[in-house]
Amino acid sequence: MSDNIIRLSVSEAAKLFGVSTQTIRRAISEGALHYVVVHNRYKVSFESLVKWSQSTARVKNKSNTAGIGQFVTQWRVKNKKFSPNPAVFEKKGE
Repeated sequence: MSDNIIRLSVSEAAKLFGVSTQTIRRAISEGALHYVVVHNRYKVSFESLVKWSQSTARVKNKSNTAGIGQFVTQWRVKNKKFSPNPAVFEKKGE
């Protein structure tokens, strides 16, 4: 884990991942998310949110359709065995 931990409120996390605040609170109570309490409010670790969002198909799909995933087309790689063309990395003139 890095020194610069990003933490989000429950409502920010819900908006970002396209789920309800109740879903985030349920994940917190189940121990699926790492959090701290600041001024009587949950602050959820972004890293744990990403791991959690990819752990179940339902949340992953909501994140991709209603959350941040809808804006990132690069995440929708159809071929799982994708690898860059090695010719791109060869230096010209060698």
